[in-house]
Amino acid sequence: MTVTYTARVANARFCGFSKLLLAWKGSIYKVLYKEFLAFFAMYTAISITYRFFLYDDQKRYFEKLAIYCNHYASLIPMSFVLGFYVTLVVNRWWSQYTSIPLPDRLMCVLSGGLQGGDERGRLLRRTMMRYASLSALLILRSVSTAVFKRFPTVDHVVEAGFMTREERKKFEGLHSPYNKYWIPCVWFTNLAAVARCEGRIKDDHTLKLLLEELNGFRGKCSMLFHYDMISVPLVYTQVVTLAVYSFFLVCLIGRQFLDPSQGYPGHDLDLYVPIFTLLQFFFYAGWLKVAEQLINPFGEDDDDFETNWLIDRNFQVSMMAVDEMYGDMPMLERDRYWNDSNPRPPYTAATLFVLRKPSFQGSTFDMAIPKEEMHFQPLEDIAENLEESGTRHPNMALFNRLLNAAPSPTGFMGGALRRTSAQIQRLRHSPSIEQCTSDEEEDDSCKVGKGGSLPSGLGQDTQSTECSFREDKSVRTPLLEVQFGAEPDRPVINEKKKEVSEEEEESNEEQQVKEEEGKPAPLSLLPPPPQSCRETSSRPVSAIPVASRPPSAFLLHPAAPFSLEHCSSQPAINHSRAVPTIPKPPFAGNKMSFLTVPSYNEPQRLRSVSMGSELTGP
Repeated sequence: MTVTYTARVANARFCGFSKLLLAWKGSIYKVLYKEFLAFFAMYTAISITYRFFLYDDQKRYFEKLAIYCNHYASLIPMSFVLGFYVTLVVNRWWSQYTSIPLPDRLMCVLSGGLQGGDERGRLLRRTMMRYASLSALLILRSVSTAVFKRFPTVDHVVEAGFMTREERKKFEGLHSPYNKYWIPCVWFTNLAAVARCEGRIKDDHTLKLLLEELNGFRGKCSMLFHYDMISVPLVYTQVVTLAVYSFFLVCLIGRQFLDPSQGYPGHDLDLYVPIFTLLQFFFYAGWLKVAEQLINPFGEDDDDFETNWLIDRNFQVSMMAVDEMYGDMPMLERDRYWNDSNPRPPYTAATLFVLRKPSFQGSTFDMAIPKEEMHFQPLEDIAENLEESGTRHPNMALFNRLLNAAPSPTGFMGGALRRTSAQIQRLRHSPSIEQCTSDEEEDDSCKVGKGGSLPSGLGQDTQSTECSFREDKSVRTPLLEVQFGAEPDRPVINEKKKEVSEEEEESNEEQQVKEEEGKPAPLSLLPPPPQSCRETSSRPVSAIPVASRPPSAFLLHPAAPFSLEHCSSQPAINHSRAVPTIPKPPFAGNKMSFLTVPSYNEPQRLRSVSMGSELTGP
């Protein structure tokens, strides 16, 4: 019988498990005492030989050997190997128990689904239930040594009443080289079909439910058979066993107490009895014994499954359920709480403390919320707040991260991008920015819509991020829109115009030079260019000069007061304006050129600020 101690550890108390240490049946002492005595006897024999039978030179050699063995014994991974192995065996042990076929579900469905109180109905129910018990007996007889000793032959099965002589002839007449535990299940299905034809099973749904329960029962029988056939890999068991045995064979020499007069490190005491070595053997060898006992729970150990008891219980219960209890029910009567809307069963004096405990209502039942946060808000206000928050601070963290992570050809360029990001952060918190020109004098070179422009992240071919600034809630103007490839000597083409001729561009350029002589410098978000760049450029622009690079320019145009409005990760595409062609940038001359991406004869590419998404013009 399996050793059961559940009631002894029902309540945790001081040294609760210590009471279990004195048990003998199923204990580690009963399993391990022989190996323990053998190990201690071998250790004692080696110790006596070292102390009394070896010469001095032999003792010195043995001492060196003992130190060597003790040093390298720790290389054997005892805890690692044993831990995984025992975990695997314990999981397999419990899975095998849950695979034992139990007839409880099947007998309930059979008792309620197969109708008929006459002898024919009773015969069908009992025979079908006996077939299920016979199938379980045949599979347990194949995997359990205790059951096989009880039913060594088919004659014993017939004599025990699980099979009739006619059924035995049918069983032995079916020739198959494999285990035939499944044959009674097929007989069960045939009888179920006969009962359906006779009308004792009222509908197909009941028949389906009955066969599903039978298939589950048969599936557990099959799992037991496969657990018996497929063991834990032999190599794993061999590795664990060799690791444990070799470790303690080395310990027989390495853990010997040496002569303290020789002055070996760690050998200052001579205790004769290796207490901690014996404890280590007890734990590790006991761990291995646990796995040895659980790897096949269908044996005859103290903690193996009581398969014979299960056969007796299942057969008796199933027969009672389908025969004696069929149609047998107590008389219907009103319960004692018939007129009580709040029935409360009584408590004994030992359980009165339960009444003093409040009923659990949920983990948030006692949570306190401030009163000002408990009022419902109109849906219109919520929608407006969401719209404002979505247009005011969307994807700002993404934009800053992209600017900070953008690679630059030079360290100066990377610093400029970082300073630009810092200026954008300040713009986010500032209410407005001064206009770059006075109200009376505004020209196209000082504005881009109502926003400004910033350099992009070096024109990388990744998804762009466009950031816009707004003047008020109703008007949205872009903050950043950068055009690469424009010549530094050309003014910015007005976005509102679709076609600008070269003659108009030259006249506008001359007029801007004259007007800007008396104006203050426009507001720039980037560091000012070097002096050489200011002298050679024909217009004020905030840009970053880079020597020995192709001509380039960042076009920056601060405008009217604005605040941070919108950041998105979509390419900046304006379909309402024509895309002007950009001529090939000049490469000759002593002018300091701005950083740009030369386009040559390729179509124009408009790139929005950040990581280089582009729009190819026609």
